[in-house]
Amino acid sequence: MTQARSTRKRNHMDQAISPAVAARHRRRTIAAIAVGLALVCGAAWGVHRYASPSASAHDIAVAEVRRGDIANSISATGVVVPEREETVPSPIPSRIAHVHAKPGQQVAAGELLLTLDDSSVRVAIASLNEQLAQQENRMAGLRVELEQKRKQTRAAIELLELDLQSARAKLNRSQLLRKAGGISGEDMLTAELNVQRIEVQLRQQREFIDDTARVNASSIADARLQKAILQKQLDQQLLLQRQTEVRAPFAGMLTSVAADEGAAVVTGQALAKVADLQHYRVEATVSDFHARRLASGLAVQVEHNGQPLAGRVHTVLPEIRDGKVTVLATLDQPSHPLLRNRMRVDVRIVTDRKQGVLLADNGAAFNGQGRQQGYVLRGGVAHKVMLDIGASDGKAVEIVAGAQAGDRLIISDISRYKEHDTLRITN
Repeated sequence: MTQARSTRKRNHMDQAISPAVAARHRRRTIAAIAVGLALVCGAAWGVHRYASPSASAHDIAVAEVRRGDIANSISATGVVVPEREETVPSPIPSRIAHVHAKPGQQVAAGELLLTLDDSSVRVAIASLNEQLAQQENRMAGLRVELEQKRKQTRAAIELLELDLQSARAKLNRSQLLRKAGGISGEDMLTAELNVQRIEVQLRQQREFIDDTARVNASSIADARLQKAILQKQLDQQLLLQRQTEVRAPFAGMLTSVAADEGAAVVTGQALAKVADLQHYRVEATVSDFHARRLASGLAVQVEHNGQPLAGRVHTVLPEIRDGKVTVLATLDQPSHPLLRNRMRVDVRIVTDRKQGVLLADNGAAFNGQGRQQGYVLRGGVAHKVMLDIGASDGKAVEIVAGAQAGDRLIISDISRYKEHDTLRITN
């Protein structure tokens, strides 16, 4: 009986599995495999989600790469100052005698602002006038002296000429007597020597007139030079006396004035300052790193509260202080109503312009020029790329390499993710 059951079992196992059963087994196997794959993918996605950083789309700024024109420029800080401002210094050590104007007052050109005590100047002027009078008297005395010597010398010459005529007449008689043997040779020699002596005296008197005239002319020239020096000193003192009346150098606003009457002042001390508050320029400071790129004539863009003003570099001061170079810029509209004295502005100095280059809006993600890390956004994932940044005008930067037109770059600061090659952007 046992043998019969074994035979029936073996016969049953040897029977073929029906197609329906086989299909059912296959479906079960495929379903099990699909569930397993789903579990594996879900686990991988969960691990990836946990390991890969993410950032909210609301926390980042994105800009599209485009083609356009850009002006390469240097950033600077600036302050608006009057185009014309002048400080009036004290010409002498003195005291303030009287103040005629107040700070903030509009003044006309030449208007009296304050008066200094000029007593010391008046004393100097009186002394110089006395010295000038002395030089005039000296020159007059030299001229009189010269004329007297000329008269005396001419009289002496006239007497010597008469003596010479008499001596020559005696010499002629002596010559005739000598031929007749009426006088000795010694008397003849005496007559000849007498003529020669008078001729020498006459020549000396004539030379004395010329020498006296030269000496006297030199003395007069010296006196004239001294007079000219004194006159210059007098003119200077007269100028100082006029400057003790401190006047406005041009029409404008009196921004400051020494207001303490009786206060002592020293030479060069600022007494008043007048500014033309209708016309302005900009004084900007730039890092000395850019000093070689600065030059007169470069275009300038000045901006305050979003309002742009154009201008040009007028002067680049040669002195460097605390690592800064000072640039003076004139404005195309120096009387623009936006401008105010001592107002701070943003300044960009344009060094060159580029056309048809790849651009992106500027942002904290960019750090100057050169190669640097950036992120391109594709399908909700930011991928790390190496960008080559070129020119910048403050609002946009040039993308030299690393991105193409149409790419979307993250321009906000995500430096905290710089170690990751990808960054998920969530809504």
